[in-house]
Amino acid sequence: MPQMIFVNLPVKDVAKSTVFYEAIGCTKDPRFSNENASAMQLSEEIVFMILAEEFFQTFTPKAIADAHAATEVLICISRDSREAVDAIVDAAVAAGGKADVGPKQDMGFMYGRTFEDPDGHVFEPMFMDLEAAMAAFPEGPAHEPA
Repeated sequence: MPQMIFVNLPVKDVAKSTVFYEAIGCTKDPRFSNENASAMQLSEEIVFMILAEEFFQTFTPKAIADAHAATEVLICISRDSREAVDAIVDAAVAAGGKADVGPKQDMGFMYGRTFEDPDGHVFEPMFMDLEAAMAAFPEGPAHEPA
């Protein structure tokens, strides 16, 4: 079985968020969905668990961050091309999201943009030409000591 990632996201309206995630290419898995949650499959390995805030709160004693006011996480997802990056951002906007909440990145070998879902969660779709990236950093990217 491949290793999977389940990203649990608190939302105000599960039904509205389900429609949004379907619009950006996710498929709802009804086996793990109800009025409090939608399991939204992006790929075989990635599932966004869209959870009503009240239900989400049962999993943690911490306050839920207002993603419109504070950054809780940046969710970077790879795409197969620059056009696919633009397409998912366009789909997000058409479904009620917000485009380019962060600066566009174009490093030649890597291209990325951002969007927010209706609850303010930030996504960073990106495309990287791995061959060009390896040529740009043959020894790997340089890191400064901490």
